[in-house]
Amino acid sequence: MSQLSSGERIHLVDHKRRQYALTLKAGETYQFSGQKIAHDTIIGRPDGTIVVLSGGKKMLAVRPTFGDYVLKMPRGAQVLYPKDLALIPMWADVYPGARVFESGTGSGALTMALLRAVGPRGLVVTYEMREDFARTALLNVDRYMGPVPNLTALRKNTYEGIDLLDDGIPFDRVVLDLPEPWQVVPHAATALRSGGIYLSFVPTVPQVVQTVEALERATVFGMIETFETLLRTWSVQGRSVRPDHRMVAHSGFITVARKVEPGLLRSLVGKEAPPDGDREGLSDEAEEELNA
Repeated sequence: MSQLSSGERIHLVDHKRRQYALTLKAGETYQFSGQKIAHDTIIGRPDGTIVVLSGGKKMLAVRPTFGDYVLKMPRGAQVLYPKDLALIPMWADVYPGARVFESGTGSGALTMALLRAVGPRGLVVTYEMREDFARTALLNVDRYMGPVPNLTALRKNTYEGIDLLDDGIPFDRVVLDLPEPWQVVPHAATALRSGGIYLSFVPTVPQVVQTVEALERATVFGMIETFETLLRTWSVQGRSVRPDHRMVAHSGFITVARKVEPGLLRSLVGKEAPPDGDREGLSDEAEEELNA
């Protein structure tokens, strides 16, 4: 569908690439800096068309990309940046048909990223404690994706537990955007299938430390790693090529772990050989065990 229609959420983009969101409605008028344009003059036009406001200002009318929509949609909780939303489904290995548990729903940005990844054959179960956040999130999901039958949104406290669905099948992935994800680690350990992936997003180092310590204590998580991503855009104007003056730097840390056989990773780590310089003083028996 290339033509813009009534009821659609679109963005108007000015010459400085600033974007302004509106929902098209027949008979209504959009006002911008003392200028206006009737929605009817946009409805029926192709996506990517140039429209002219009453004062002569030209703007581009486009359907927003997912990243653009997330940055301009109504929000209750702080939303994740597109740079993190792009990485989370990849590092959590969310695949078409996957069964994913998410908490908290927030404004719905991560929920939509997961829904796009699992496709119509998968499902997403999301917990949110605050009714106002949940209401905003579901509205945002509906505006961008329409009806989503494979989304189950519940008002529940994840810190108290993760309930499986009626079929009793464990989740393939657990994805958390919570202040204290370490409290959920014991619940994730039982709700995840063997080989499943745990992922959490937190903004600070102390939160990362507590999360990783909880994963290690659980004994069923291995391959634990934490990273952040920094996004820097570049200005390319002829032969003038340089980094932009502003960049999206630190936003948070992503911690990923794999559910494995209980105690397996701990036993493997216990047998890991130290560097050659650290072998001095080892008994013959210890040396043989390391080389086994």
